[in-house]
Amino acid sequence: MTGTSSTTLDFGVLFGTSGHHLAGWRLGADLGGGSAGAELDVTEAIRWAQRYEEAGLTALFVADVVSVWGEHLDSLSRTTRASYFEPFTLLSALAAVTERIGLVATATTSYNEPFTLARKFASLDHISRGRAGWNVVTSVVPLEAGNFGRDAHYGHAERYARAAEVVDAVTGLWDTVADDAFPRDKESGIYLDLAGRRALDYRGDHVATAGPLNISRPPQGHPVIFQAGASETGRAFAARVGEVIFAAPRTLAEAHRYRAGLDDALRAAGRNPADVRVWPALSPVIGSTQEEAARLRDTLDELLHEDVLRRVIQDNVGDVDFSDFDLDAPLPELPESNRSRSRADSIIALAREEGLTLRQLALRWAGAGVVGTPADIADHIQEWFEAGVADGFNLAFPFLPGGADAFLDHVLPELEQRGIWRPHYGDTLRETLSLARPDLTIADFAGATA
Repeated sequence: MTGTSSTTLDFGVLFGTSGHHLAGWRLGADLGGGSAGAELDVTEAIRWAQRYEEAGLTALFVADVVSVWGEHLDSLSRTTRASYFEPFTLLSALAAVTERIGLVATATTSYNEPFTLARKFASLDHISRGRAGWNVVTSVVPLEAGNFGRDAHYGHAERYARAAEVVDAVTGLWDTVADDAFPRDKESGIYLDLAGRRALDYRGDHVATAGPLNISRPPQGHPVIFQAGASETGRAFAARVGEVIFAAPRTLAEAHRYRAGLDDALRAAGRNPADVRVWPALSPVIGSTQEEAARLRDTLDELLHEDVLRRVIQDNVGDVDFSDFDLDAPLPELPESNRSRSRADSIIALAREEGLTLRQLALRWAGAGVVGTPADIADHIQEWFEAGVADGFNLAFPFLPGGADAFLDHVLPELEQRGIWRPHYGDTLRETLSLARPDLTIADFAGATA
């Protein structure tokens, strides 16, 4: 049987100011929708970051791709994915106006160099006083390649091989400076003890970096590493490097299979499953009654243009042009693509298992998740937590402000009353998550070279 080491739930939140549902930005204020121009409103971002912290959520998670998010202009013109902040810039601003909530930035291993990543995350960890996290991704959007001088995107296997080296190099760079390397002693005039700094000289097949890092060691030792690999290759990678794993199982049975498979992969990688947290995705649509919640879900779905419905599937499963596909026909057979294997497999499996038309499939995938009353949402969370398949959840509110307010004001108090969640913060994100800190001192350096 799988199991969780957590005694209380954690909640991350996919951070944005327009909502996760692709039509959430269109929802009227009378139904809980917000401003249509909120995605670059830093004042609104600050308000939400502070609201989530006050409610007791564990971390803000900023998703990212390093290109236009969707290459088909017919769809892009109808979603807020046309405009979004760069994660480090946004989270550095939010670090200055929050005190406890974790700050998780997405950064690709495909189109970043290890030294740049190590330095940026070390800086964010210092700026936030130990609240930084790195969501490690390998890039699934082919357009990213052209922004970095490549004619074609890396292949699936090559992406993961490069990712493994990048993570090794980044963590190695964080370990090039000891925790006690900076005495900053005015009397002796010693600012840096040179015995607490060393070169790395990492040389792999894909990346190389000399080091050492030009900033003192991050407050957490290593910022917390988040990962979401779900294909066989991706899961092995997640088991090797991840400390918090994002997952997207559709059913409890699938969640059990995922957790069991991940635990096996962790043991194969020489790690203890109790040292890793799993956060399934949760996008709740909440109403005072089940009927009200269902009407709200239907309203959101009705706001989705047909161009968006076609492209939300095309952008996730392959490079075949869906322009002329009949939305009310079954999903046709598709060739293998160079995008996310696990996501494509999940979408195709859902369509085949339930006999869904392309329209039905797109509506299921576009952003609405568990639908019901606050008690219904709490039941879902409690069932998965007590089944041992979730240490927490990564929340993606379909629309703002109403979608988030309903969860924060009604679901969280219900979970607290049931005794399975309470607000809890440590001094760092690692402490909040009960993850061990990798300590490193000058004495460790000496022992390594003795």
